[in-house]
Amino acid sequence: MKSNPQLSPAVAVSDDATPLANGSGGPPELDRATGYGGLTRRPLVLSAGGALLAALAGCSKDVEKADATPAAAAAPGATPAAAAADPARQNYEAAGRGTGFTVGQPMAARSVLVFFDPQCPHCATLWLASKPLHDRIRMVWMPVAFIRPVSGPQGALLLAASDPVKLMDQHESLLAGGAGGLAVSGAADGDLLDKVKANTALWTRLDGKSVPHLLYRAGAEGPYGTQSGGLPTAQLAQLLGL
Repeated sequence: MKSNPQLSPAVAVSDDATPLANGSGGPPELDRATGYGGLTRRPLVLSAGGALLAALAGCSKDVEKADATPAAAAAPGATPAAAAADPARQNYEAAGRGTGFTVGQPMAARSVLVFFDPQCPHCATLWLASKPLHDRIRMVWMPVAFIRPVSGPQGALLLAASDPVKLMDQHESLLAGGAGGLAVSGAADGDLLDKVKANTALWTRLDGKSVPHLLYRAGAEGPYGTQSGGLPTAQLAQLLGL
């Protein structure tokens, strides 16, 4: 089945915005992020990545804690007591306040909320690995910004896209080719930049330290969980009970 992309907080569609443009070169730090390494802030070094399953690498950075938007409403059929008893479910529902674009099946029982930085090569790997599952899952890709200054404007550009899947494919192809991803020129849309900043604060509040950072529901009633770092297609399917 064909993916049905839409710009949305992970639980609701938001208004369209105007596309942007800005230039960036490929960061040398990303060229060094190989194997199980990731990017950190002080200083940029390679580090081992931990995950709930055998994960691929992720880009990481120490970030200061910031306030985030209150948690989203519980999933249909959920009770407050059930949600309160499951921290993973609480985190998933809180992540639902983020803003991103939706791919896959909007009403799928299996749902994945992904915090990603547009400059992260490991996020690109997950993007490609998840495509074969789009006929059975829902994914919401929520841009954050910490790797490079261009991360925010590129995230805003992706949020503004009328066809985010096509633009994301183009971006990842440019990034893989060493061109630094989408070119953005001029001032980025302030409202969309604010959404990227809010996503970053929310990701931080949820103890995110690397990207891609996944919060998932593997069925209509769970189980819920968190995964830091990318996964190949087979392991992502296993994580979601497919």
